[in-house]
Amino acid sequence: MSELTREEVDTIGEIANISMGNAATTLSLMVNHTVNITTPNVQVVKRSEVLDDYEKTCTFVQIHYIKGLSGNNVFILKDHDVLTITDLMMGGAGVNVVGEVGELQLSAVSEAMNQMMGTSATSMATMLAVPVDISTPEVNSIDVESVKKFEKMFDNPDDMLVKVAFKMDVEDLIDSTMVQIYPVSFAKEMCVVFEKSKENL
Repeated sequence: MSELTREEVDTIGEIANISMGNAATTLSLMVNHTVNITTPNVQVVKRSEVLDDYEKTCTFVQIHYIKGLSGNNVFILKDHDVLTITDLMMGGAGVNVVGEVGELQLSAVSEAMNQMMGTSATSMATMLAVPVDISTPEVNSIDVESVKKFEKMFDNPDDMLVKVAFKMDVEDLIDSTMVQIYPVSFAKEMCVVFEKSKENL
């Protein structure tokens, strides 16, 4: 963990745990099923290793912070999870979903992530004691082998990235891992702001 101190890793885990816990509650309301997200696992990985857990295609959701924090944030979702979430949002049972992720699914998951991350940003604003605003999510379905596309996802050229992995389950319909990725410099900025907010309590 050469790029982050143990204290920084713990801080990132604490921030992620609270903000994504609230985001899970938002998703629960959208899909009308209980959503559970476990305590996050925080790692520093090489940019080239980020997609090692994924095969074929997956969905990238990119969010830029436009107030309170500077930087961007990428979530990676498996296509099956996107299809299931979309089906549930449209009133389906979320069972035996098949097919490919198309414009409808990308639009639906964009809306879901927009609301989830809006809730997360509100949580972070409270924790960090600064107003936090996010951009509208940018959603792309990508071929895992297309690493060059992924390389361009980040404004920051850092080779090492922070990978925050959450186990996410939606009752017996989804049992998956949702991954959040951001530059080490962004993680360090969050930690600095978080520590300042605690000093001001």
